[in-house]
Amino acid sequence: MKFRNWFLLILLFLCAGLNAQIKNPVKFKFTVNDLGNNQYEAVLNATMESGWHIYSKDLPEDTGIPTEYKVSGKNIELIGKFTEEGKKHEEFSEAFGGTIIYYSGSAGFKQKFRLKDTSKPADVVAEITYQTCDDRVCLAPNTLEFNQKVTPKGTAEETATEETAAQVKDSAKKAEPVVENPGPAISTTTVSETSKLDPKQLKIETLDFKNPLTDCGTGSTKVDENYWTYLFLGFLGGLIALLTPCVFPMIPLTVSFFTKGNKNKAKGKRDALIYGFFILLIFVLLSVPFHLIDGIAGNIFNEISTSVWLNIAFFIIFIFFAGSFFGYYDITLPSSIANKSSRAEEAGGIIGIFFMALTLVIVSFSCTGPILGSLLGSAVTGSANVPMLLTFALAGFGLAWAIVFGLLALFPQALQSLPKSGGWMNTVKVVLGFVELALALKFLSKADLVSKTFLLKRELFIVIWIIISIGLTLYLFGLIKFPHDDKKPKISVTRKILGVLGIGFVIYLIQGLIPSDRPKLQLLSGILPPLNVSYFHDENDGILGMHPEHDFFKAAEIAKKENKPILIDFTGYGCENCRKMEEFVWSEADILPILQNDVVLASLYVDDKEELPEDQKTKIDLGDGQIKKVKTIGDRWSLFQQVNFNNNSQPHYVLVTPDGKVINTPVSGYMPKEDFKKFLECGVDYYKKNR
Repeated sequence: MKFRNWFLLILLFLCAGLNAQIKNPVKFKFTVNDLGNNQYEAVLNATMESGWHIYSKDLPEDTGIPTEYKVSGKNIELIGKFTEEGKKHEEFSEAFGGTIIYYSGSAGFKQKFRLKDTSKPADVVAEITYQTCDDRVCLAPNTLEFNQKVTPKGTAEETATEETAAQVKDSAKKAEPVVENPGPAISTTTVSETSKLDPKQLKIETLDFKNPLTDCGTGSTKVDENYWTYLFLGFLGGLIALLTPCVFPMIPLTVSFFTKGNKNKAKGKRDALIYGFFILLIFVLLSVPFHLIDGIAGNIFNEISTSVWLNIAFFIIFIFFAGSFFGYYDITLPSSIANKSSRAEEAGGIIGIFFMALTLVIVSFSCTGPILGSLLGSAVTGSANVPMLLTFALAGFGLAWAIVFGLLALFPQALQSLPKSGGWMNTVKVVLGFVELALALKFLSKADLVSKTFLLKRELFIVIWIIISIGLTLYLFGLIKFPHDDKKPKISVTRKILGVLGIGFVIYLIQGLIPSDRPKLQLLSGILPPLNVSYFHDENDGILGMHPEHDFFKAAEIAKKENKPILIDFTGYGCENCRKMEEFVWSEADILPILQNDVVLASLYVDDKEELPEDQKTKIDLGDGQIKKVKTIGDRWSLFQQVNFNNNSQPHYVLVTPDGKVINTPVSGYMPKEDFKKFLECGVDYYKKNR
């Protein structure tokens, strides 16, 4: 996804109608190919809209929903297992604590078979069960059926393809209920507003999401703030790098360069602005190779993210960076590169200004390299949009430098107000060394999770961070020293304040070692190993200690007794964004009590594989030769969601009264805590005032 100046405006426009529509981002085409020698191949090709993907059949257990492709028929014999092909991606999931495998763009599923009796035709039935997701929501698992007649050469052609298709369609339409598409136009019995909720009925007229009881807490839209977050982090990193010893020698050099021949004030201002622009440009250009690499091999960043050995390599590199910051050795570029750049400065004019900016970047590399490496590692493991994230991070870094050095070039006298170099700069480097140690552990944890060794448990990770934090605190109070520290350092007030903050951080980390019904250390979500990689994790603990109902109608009965609204949570066992909502949003101190005390939680799993009783199973004709089967509990709740809320994405949240009336506008997808809190408080407060 490429950035444009109007990116946010377009995104908001596109998301405006997200919460109230049936999504069908995957189209299928079924064909049977004659391979000769009585061998055939049933091919089902899937075409996905941009941004959407379906999972592979080889998806690891306890992650998403693997794709299942089955071919059957009375007169056919399968040859081997089905195969799949397409643009495969492997990506580590923080929510699942493992690697997920999926296809985007297009995918093909193939199953070879032969005819048992070559003198007779065969009805080939292909069935696929799959789940579709994007970076924000997952749709309910879907099961579709396709039919095609295979007539061997030399047999009678009395069974025309058109007649067969018509017969299949007519037989499917005999099942009740029947719909033309997977939307709310289902011909099932309804319940009046005055009657009780009947669990045998799926379409409930009172569940009118288009006309909620109140218009507060309207459906939220999620704007991808990763780009701006990385811009800010890059800017912050740039400011920190400006405090390192490698940068300070460039300050008088910059002032000297721009005071020479600075008789024309207008030209001086222009040159200073150009200088700042070139600094920003050079840092941005550092990200260009990643865009080119991505264009050649789009999966390379996913491979980096999910590679055990590359994550271990990042771990070692960060440890190496930390040693440099501690003062045990220096990381420098070859002197020949710096010398060539310095000589080019003398060319004068705009070219000279450019090489002055380049010299600044090169000479300061020994200090900025580790910080830039941190940005690189964080972006590579943080998102699929790695090239653009790197561009924003490096732009933020360069912007900080461009502002400071641009001002120095514009107002050379500002040099007088800058702090003088000294021991405080070495303190900054050592502190950064401790930070590098802590960040290195993140990559080691990623390698551990991807390899499924699970040796670095959440609690062990926290203990190591506690040790690192204690070491940093002792250093700030002068109790431990490093090679370039003064023999008798003066402990400034700033160091003492930071030391006290270090003690506070240690106390904060210790909370993560105490077993609790809700996760601790939410500020470190996404950095620590997942909650399930823990010495204390038990599969029977429920969701944050809660045990929600998994049947809407049972939840409605409880809600009537307790006089509480129902929070319908359309979710899935394989829904990554659902797990992220539970771990990172539901667990917040101002969210969890509402879920525990003020609502009856009904978590309806649309991928529950437990089969329905035979009299509740049915088929729905979707047209174009596609027949949807409703045979599991998950199918039932998926259909319930579609016919009542015209939505098939997860997570999807609806607040309703015990008698089945929608309180406020439903919301979908992973969202910031503030949006979800607004949605909850709006509906709960309205119900309390009007019950």
